[in-house]
Amino acid sequence: MKKSSISIFKVLVLAVGLTSFSGCSNFLEREPDTILPEEDIFGDEILIQSVLSNFYGRLTNVPNTDPVITWGQHIANSYQYTILDEAGKSDGGPDVMQSYANNLWRVYDYELIRNMNQFLQGVRATTALDDERKLLYEGEVRFLRAWVYFNMARGMGGMPIVGDEVFDHHVGMDVTALQYPRSTEAGIYDYIITECETISTMLDDARNTNSARANKWVALMLKARAAIYAGSLANYNNKMSSPIRTAGGEVGIAANLAEGYYEQALTAAEDVIQNSPYSLQMRNAEDLQRNFYEAVSVKDGNTEVIWARDHKYPGTGQQVNFTTINIPGSHAEDIDRAYAGPLLNLVEDYEYADNRNGDIRIRDAQGDYVFYDSPLDAFANKDARLGGTVILPNALFKGDPVTLQAGQKVWNNGAWQTVTGAPGSMQGGRLVTASNGPNRTNDVYINKTGFFFRKFLDEASGASTRGRNSEMWFPRFRFAEAVLIAAEAAMELGRQPVAVEYINQVRERAGIQPLASVTLDDIIQERRVEFAFEDHRYWDLKRFRRAHIVWNGEVNSPTAQQWALFPYLVVAPGTANDGKYVFDRLTFSNSLHPRFFELRNYYNFIDLEWQNANPKIVLNPFQ
Repeated sequence: MKKSSISIFKVLVLAVGLTSFSGCSNFLEREPDTILPEEDIFGDEILIQSVLSNFYGRLTNVPNTDPVITWGQHIANSYQYTILDEAGKSDGGPDVMQSYANNLWRVYDYELIRNMNQFLQGVRATTALDDERKLLYEGEVRFLRAWVYFNMARGMGGMPIVGDEVFDHHVGMDVTALQYPRSTEAGIYDYIITECETISTMLDDARNTNSARANKWVALMLKARAAIYAGSLANYNNKMSSPIRTAGGEVGIAANLAEGYYEQALTAAEDVIQNSPYSLQMRNAEDLQRNFYEAVSVKDGNTEVIWARDHKYPGTGQQVNFTTINIPGSHAEDIDRAYAGPLLNLVEDYEYADNRNGDIRIRDAQGDYVFYDSPLDAFANKDARLGGTVILPNALFKGDPVTLQAGQKVWNNGAWQTVTGAPGSMQGGRLVTASNGPNRTNDVYINKTGFFFRKFLDEASGASTRGRNSEMWFPRFRFAEAVLIAAEAAMELGRQPVAVEYINQVRERAGIQPLASVTLDDIIQERRVEFAFEDHRYWDLKRFRRAHIVWNGEVNSPTAQQWALFPYLVVAPGTANDGKYVFDRLTFSNSLHPRFFELRNYYNFIDLEWQNANPKIVLNPFQ
């Protein structure tokens, strides 16, 4: 753990511009321009808020890393979406990634924890705040600290828990007192759960501007998520033929603890469901696709998002370029566009309203093409969340269709001939390849998956320009997660009627058929389509011990290989199918290898420099 005798507050107030929440009732617009000692900071509530604001802004990237390592997927780093089975990188040459790095999304930020502990000391001692305000700020920073520990735990298992200690170090001192051993994996989750239970009594229970700050319900959501993670780890790790564990329990949770964690998860989730001011947003029953998009991606009057990383304009560095670099070329307002696009892997996991098999009908039983009047017809009656998450071929964005056409299928001498051209090319008065693509070249700014992002794509004018970028937020907790945590915990506890009731709430909003019973596969499926691009997929497959099965490294695997879907205009003059559309399912050309998740990837490797500084830190399995 990194420790220093230098007070963080003599430098920290200079960095408040790093915050990503500048719109929270002026709370996060603090920009002190001088270096101040601690006694001055804790004598002024505005400066106290500035320091707390800085902590929020540090909850995304691992400091002092090159390239920057993030804490997980988020919309400020589009590449992070392309390494799983959700999206593929269309920009430039092929992505050669195959295996997952040992430090992927690894968090080890004891400097931030130390700064938070210093903050706690200062807030508890100050006379500038009344007891109620002290309690509020203490609860808020303790939540942020619990969030740091949670992000460490889900990557590495048990890690040292330092409590409220602030360690000072000077040359020549005995450092053994500063060397804490790793906690058990159960211990770190217990710490997070207990902290969140206490924190929930310290924080306001009302919603705040753009859901950017922690409140009571945010704390209970972290409690529920930590408990469901711990429960599934205790359950499914022990069902592996060779459970992954260390001798001291730093990795591995005993199976007999699973039930208790599931009970805690269910209790916390139901508290949010029954008592919070949030709800599954349903404002547009006539257009369920639009309803879902707004529930996740539109801030105004939102009832669903409980906690988000907000990006507010104007403000120094507060905007995000997700819309700028991922917008379809046909709708772009600047030179950037089409950096990445959703994969067919994800699209086909969305069910049809009357058929749980979401595979797109491309060929009939005889192996002949299935013809569509419009490429959008292939997705008719799909789970409404698909249209709220992905721009499909010929779907509308900002009122105009997004044309995706890879080429033409020409009927020639009893066989189909594939004809492609440059983006935007025409032949015989008909479009050959759309300006958006898709294609299989190394062209920049051309889609290569057959789909564009819809979720998190900002509709505001100017949001796709470099000069402005977007104010889009990134939800960390949504009400739908409380519902699905409750469904999962109830299923694991054998309470099928409760599980069915909860999972069907989410499915009803999506316009798909209700379930009569709930299995683990149902839970995985529902979370996959509900939370696409929201930083759940990777961690879910890890905690269920499915990641090595889904991303098995096998060429042409339906789950490990990345897949694209290309629409073609049919050119068959004199036939009933002339002018219709067909599809080809193709391997995604910009990803050369199937994804390969190895058993070693279930836990990040411990950096050997950490162990050199603290020999009590034992290494993780497979190191």
